[in-house]
Amino acid sequence: MAVESTMLPLGTPLPDFTLPDPDGGSHGPANTPDAPGVLVAFMCNHCPYVQHVATAFGSLARQWASDGLAVLAVNANDVSAYPDDAPELMGPFAKQHGWDFPYLVDESQEVARAYRAACTPDFFLFDRDRRLVYRGRLDASRPGSGIPVTGEELAAAVTAVLSGTPVPDQQRPSIGCSIKWK
Repeated sequence: MAVESTMLPLGTPLPDFTLPDPDGGSHGPANTPDAPGVLVAFMCNHCPYVQHVATAFGSLARQWASDGLAVLAVNANDVSAYPDDAPELMGPFAKQHGWDFPYLVDESQEVARAYRAACTPDFFLFDRDRRLVYRGRLDASRPGSGIPVTGEELAAAVTAVLSGTPVPDQQRPSIGCSIKWK
């Protein structure tokens, strides 16, 4: 069943975290103190909404990272109920879609709760001061909609953060599969 993101209030300070990747490394926003912004994306492997945007998001994120943005993806789903989201399958999924940013395991679901993440995908963009300036959807495309995945809404926000200009006020919630809570 599709749900909308909760739209965490703009200006919220970045909830810091350190999470493992499936290969045993640890990553978090504190690893990139000089980045002009931080994008935290709640994702998973099995969700058709994530699968619909995964390759385009990977391409966009590579460009944004080359411009200095820190990009982190978090999988908070209960893998006992959704084994397709298990850590051992995350690396192959990320590689298949060209993700070269950390894809992290939030087994306790504490990070998802701190962000009030509700669905996958769900995007949270923080500026240089680590304040929330964008939350919501990548763009208007959905599985079966016939609308191409462009990432235009999130891309406009990222461009503003990277250039130090105000982020567009119009922000719409993401729609996707609910986070699979324990």
